[in-house]
Parts: sequence; structure tokens; C-alpha cells
Amino acid sequence: MPIKKYIKIESVSGILLFSATIIALIWANSSFSQTYSSLWQSKIGIDTPNFQLIKPLILWINDGLMAIFFFVIGLEIKREILLGELNSIKKVSFPIFAAVGGMLIPIALFVIFNSNTEISNGWGIPMATDIAFALAILRLLGNRVPLSLKVFLTAFATIDDIGAVLVIAIFYSSNVSWILLVYAGILLLILFFLSYKKIYVKYLTLFFGIIIWFLFLKAGIHPTIAGVLLAFTIPVRQKINIKKYIGEISNIVKNIKENADNKKSILSKQQIANIDNMEDWTSKVQSPLQHLEHTLHNWVAYFIMPLFALSNAGVIFSSDMNLDYSLITVIAISLFFGNLIGVTLMSFIGVKLRITKLPQNVNFWQIIGIASLGGVGFTMSIFIANLAFIDNPLFIDSAKVGILVGSLISGLFGYFILRLNSKAIIKTNVSKKL
Repeated sequence: MPIKKYIKIESVSGILLFSATIIALIWANSSFSQTYSSLWQSKIGIDTPNFQLIKPLILWINDGLMAIFFFVIGLEIKREILLGELNSIKKVSFPIFAAVGGMLIPIALFVIFNSNTEISNGWGIPMATDIAFALAILRLLGNRVPLSLKVFLTAFATIDDIGAVLVIAIFYSSNVSWILLVYAGILLLILFFLSYKKIYVKYLTLFFGIIIWFLFLKAGIHPTIAGVLLAFTIPVRQKINIKKYIGEISNIVKNIKENADNKKSILSKQQIANIDNMEDWTSKVQSPLQHLEHTLHNWVAYFIMPLFALSNAGVIFSSDMNLDYSLITVIAISLFFGNLIGVTLMSFIGVKLRITKLPQNVNFWQIIGIASLGGVGFTMSIFIANLAFIDNPLFIDSAKVGILVGSLISGLFGYFILRLNSKAIIKTNVSKKL
């Protein structure tokens, strides 16, 4: 997917996320608050004498639909590593330094400022960056922000996603059933082998994917990790190259023209056969990974992520509500200052040691602005909060408030830093011309 189109989709998704969050907060604190709670807790599933899988609607979203979200993240990571902004040491070195700082320093600040052992499991919450929200803020700045800065943010957030996925898999899974993981691993190995042989059967992948998701769910590993691993089994290369495709399509179009009969209102059997043949060649020239990412990205950006925000962001505020203000404070501080300091410091160190270099047309004030936007955690942070405090609604609500506060401060500070810096650049360029 072209980087400009990717950025546009993510930007619009960020606006939808923000809208869904506002709606959730208003809904949860209105006279219809009971309907908000009861809707997401309503149980849906399959119940037969031999099989039962019943979950509240919110868990179908968090465990089911979010697995598709993580599947798309996996596709994006694989594409970036093989073909995109992470496919060489030169390209990946600067965002790696930035991402390492954006993960380690927020975790360190959480550990340093937290004095309550009951909430210590939430250390992974401030390490995640919400690419959709961050790009939506950049979109508000329009052409003031160079494309290279948007590409840097995308690459940095992608590496950040890799870290978040690893943290979820390693630290936020419990009571693991290794035998079920072995079964899932066998199915994954079969798909990896088929991918190695450049064989891709979408219905087999879908069937195996559902089974692997279920095995991960029952094994105690969060099923969204199954989505990432499944994405890595999708082949990148197409079956035929574009040159052969163009030749075949040209012949098919020629045949369609020769057999055209403008007097008939329906196609002839030969024309239908040619069109079927065209569809077959078109499927062969498409990269399975690229095709899936293109197909699912809009669903994730415009439906799954806003639905996740709508179902998870609705914290109910009342005069007698219980919140852990120390957890709110430590998360907000870790998100804002952790990313601001971590990304900026590691980026500076990388450049000064000449291990990395700044992207084209980018200065350090802009890096500071991007570092602040890295503190917009939202989607992934809320997701980790749900896992970290799965049995404690008080801590979950408190963590959500901390995430909202930290993300809001980070987003506003990053926006104004980038806007003021862009004005300075515009004035400098004008003065040079005069």
C-alpha cells in the first residue's frame, strides 16, 4: 500500500477513534449509561452438547475482532521488514533508536514513580503508540509536516508495535497449556511451509486461522498473538510477474474485442470465459500479503478500531466513583514524559554517535514533536490495560483515565511543537527568498 494512502487511511481512522471515544464517554455518563454497560456485557456464542464458546460482546471485540487488527499489524510488519521502511539497516536504524527509547523510558518511569505493588503489572501500558491517532494529529498540520517525518513516525510506531506484541505474548499470558500450543504450532508450520513453497490457499488459511485462534484462546496465550503469527505465513511474492500479466491481459482484451457483439445485451459464453480468465490472471499477479492488507485495512481502520474505542473507552464518572489516582498519575506521566524524553534522547544519541542520521528535511524540534505524539497510546495501551488488570475493574477504569489524560497532553503538546516549528520554517524560507 502506498505510504501516502496508508497515512490518509490511518489519519481518518484517528478521527473516527476520537469521535468514538467522545461518544463512549457521553453515552456511559448519560441517563442511558445502563444500556452502555449491559450492551457490551451481553453474552453471545455457541452452545451445543459437545462444544461451548460463549463470551460477553466486549470480549468478542477484544479477543476476536482485535485478532484481525493484530493480523493486519502482522501483515504491515512483514511488508515493512521485507519491502518497506524497515528493509535495510540504513532505513531502520533511526526509527529503531527512537522506538527503543519510546518503550524503555516509559516503562522505567512507571516503575520509578509507582509505589503500589498491586498496580505494578501495568508497566507495559505506557510503552505503546497509537499510529492512527498520531497520524490524525499530523494530518491537522497539512503540508507543514514533510512526508519524511510521517514515514519516520510510521516506521517508529511499527517497531513499537513489534515490542508491544512481544510484551503481550511473553508477559501478559498465564496458565499456558503447552499441548494446545503444540497443536497450534503444527498448523502454523504447515502454513509456513506452504508459504515457503509459494503456495497460498485462502480458504485453507482461513480455516487454519480460526482453529489456531481458538487453540491460542484455550491455551492461555492471548489469541491476538495468533493473528500476528498467522500474518507471517502469508506469502509476499505473487505467482506471476507484472510483465507476463500485461501480456496475458492484452491477449484477453483482444479476444473480448474480436468477439464483441454490440447488438446483444448479454455477454457470450466466450466473453464470459475470457473475463473469468482475466480474473484468474489478476489473482495470480497480486501479492497475497498486499491484497489481504489492502482488503482488511479499511475494515480495521474504519470499523474495528472505532468499535474497540466505543466499547472500551466509556469510563463512568460519578461523585461516588472509585479511582486509583496514583495509577492515573503514573500512567499519564509515563506516557507523556516517557515518550518525550525517551524518543528524543535516543534519537539524539544515535545521531551524535553517527550510527543514525535524521530523515530528509527533518530537524530536532520536529523529532521532539513526534516524540510527544509517541505518548498517544490509546488503542494498544487500553488493550494492554485490559490484560494487565483483567480481574480488577477499578484499576482498568483508572488506567483508561490515565491513558486518556496522558494521550491528550501528549497529542496537544506534540501538535503545538510541530505547528510552531513549521511556522518558524515557513518564515525562514520566506526571508531567504526575499
